[in-house]
Amino acid sequence: MESRIGEIKRKTRETDIQAKINLDGEGNHQIDTGIGFFDHMLHLMTKHGIFDLELKCNGDLYVDPHHTIEDVGIVLGQCINKALGDKSGIKRYGTSFVPMDETLATVSLDISGRPFLVFDAEFTCERLGGFDTEMVEEFFRAVASNAGITLHTRVLYGKNNHHMVEGMFKAFGRALREAVEKDSRIKGVMSTKGQL
Repeated sequence: MESRIGEIKRKTRETDIQAKINLDGEGNHQIDTGIGFFDHMLHLMTKHGIFDLELKCNGDLYVDPHHTIEDVGIVLGQCINKALGDKSGIKRYGTSFVPMDETLATVSLDISGRPFLVFDAEFTCERLGGFDTEMVEEFFRAVASNAGITLHTRVLYGKNNHHMVEGMFKAFGRALREAVEKDSRIKGVMSTKGQL
């Protein structure tokens, strides 16, 4: 089977990003955004999705992490969309529940071509390392919008903010892995409309 790879380069006055994803990878990663906690979350997402991800971002971190995190989400979404091609044969839907000690996080998604985000998580601290917790929602919105994904992500319960965010990133990787998996019984795309 030929690997499904998406590669994007995007440069603005705020960020300079190069990214490459292989949806049929082995969980390998080379990630450098300049934000340690964010790199860790992307690594977890990659490992649990069993994707290969190369990502380098030079962003205006002297301002704050907002542009870097959001723009990485934009580029990652574009890479996923490009790697999926015409989406023929994919299962389309994916759901994952991930327990992380006292936390339970869930992601359910549809590679529908209709971007939408439902985000339900309440954090009790503003930052984790150099990562603003309010940017978790912005990251997932950027990915969903640019990958054409309907994405529902939720922390059902939890106390430790690190665990909550980690659970969401792991669940996203696992749900996406399920959705992009090919099924030989699916002819064309999984839609009565004939397109996604």
